Amino acid sequence: MTNQAALAGAEEMIARIRTYSFEEYADRVRSFHGYEAVGVIIGGFMVDLACRHFSEGMIYDAISETPKCLPDAIQLLTPCTTGNGWLTVVNLGRYALTFYDKVTGEGVRVFVDPARLDSWPEIKSWFFKLKPKKEQDELLLMKQVRDAGAGICGIRNVTVALPFLQNKRRGGFAVCPRCGEGYPVADGRICLGCREQKLYEHETDTRVDAREET
Repeated sequence: MTNQAALAGAEEMIARIRTYSFEEYADRVRSFHGYEAVGVIIGGFMVDLACRHFSEGMIYDAISETPKCLPDAIQLLTPCTTGNGWLTVVNLGRYALTFYDKVTGEGVRVFVDPARLDSWPEIKSWFFKLKPKKEQDELLLMKQVRDAGAGICGIRNVTVALPFLQNKRRGGFAVCPRCGEGYPVADGRICLGCREQKLYEHETDTRVDAREET
């Protein structure tokens, strides 16, 4: 084998996540997420796998089936964010994501496949929380994540449900008769904050004009 061929083979062995090397992506995760989260690293491989099924420049939306770690991988590697409305987080408790065509709803769903974890015992232990975090071998875990890449994932063709294709604009706004704050009229007679789960045990109006603090 020539030196050039050897170098080419070595390049193929380097784990890549979109345009990043494994180490470069891990650095981005550390900066964005606060620490080198295994879930966001695995999520990077999942995003990379899903993106391979879309043409360059194609416009798509994303769904994350968990609020933990996976949304950060999507936001780090794609234009889809919760802020611009292209990423929807649906808490189904499954470590899975879907990228789909904004118009047709056709796309791919990528998920961590438990059947593929037996060859990677440290990942399996982390995924199913089989031992406390302090007993995990972090170096071995990260090595297995890097070596496994997207090999622990399953992928399926899907067509998303109709509500995800409907216009996401919130329409008109009104003032909630209970809290006195603006809210989308499509949410009903009162805002969701007053109708659903209580967020705060106590809330005091300080009557401070925000302009005085700038």
